[in-house]
Amino acid sequence: MKIYLDHIGIACDDLDEASNFWNLIGLMQGGDELVEEQGVVTRFFSTSSNDSSMPKIELLEPTGPDTPIGRFLDKRGPGVQQVCFRVENLKDMITLLKESGVQMIDNEPRNGAHGALIAFVHPKSTGGVLVELAQKSEID
Repeated sequence: MKIYLDHIGIACDDLDEASNFWNLIGLMQGGDELVEEQGVVTRFFSTSSNDSSMPKIELLEPTGPDTPIGRFLDKRGPGVQQVCFRVENLKDMITLLKESGVQMIDNEPRNGAHGALIAFVHPKSTGGVLVELAQKSEID
């Protein structure tokens, strides 16, 4: 099963303020997307407009304090929130991980940004890092 680094998610209080650095160094800014199910607005940055498979930076602004990113910011402040890997078949990956004793936050895929299916692996099983697994939509 192939796996790729998809993006690094960074929690922030304000997308525009947090975007300054990434724009300054020349990354290409994508549009904002409200992911209601997650209570977050996302903004992606890429090193290439020609290759959608390149790893990206994802800024995450909470829609309120009682959301996963809102609670993260309250507890830890701005910074890296998760590392995301793109997989070919998310359900198969979840099954493999669970059968191997890995603790999952999500036992079933759920909706994420850009129409992707996502699932999170508990940091207890990854050495303290929140890992997101994503299966991109067919139109990506």
